[in-house]
Amino acid sequence: MATKVNFEASLQKLETAVEQLETGDLTLDQALKIFSNGVKHAECCQKSLSNVELQVEQLLQQSDGTMKRESFDGE
Repeated sequence: MATKVNFEASLQKLETAVEQLETGDLTLDQALKIFSNGVKHAECCQKSLSNVELQVEQLLQQSDGTMKRESFDGE
């Protein structure tokens, strides 16, 4: 069974990749490998966020099928 990677773990790995790339102390090959892994983690984070957004929309859907939009920032 495949291990489900969670959002927080992917985000931490993405942040680590960014920190490593920002140092500028990597060879081109190292930087490319880290960048490639970072892209994979960014895609995983985006997919997780999209899934959560869908779940929130489903929770806010009214019984008549319309959506009740609510702002997360209290507006």
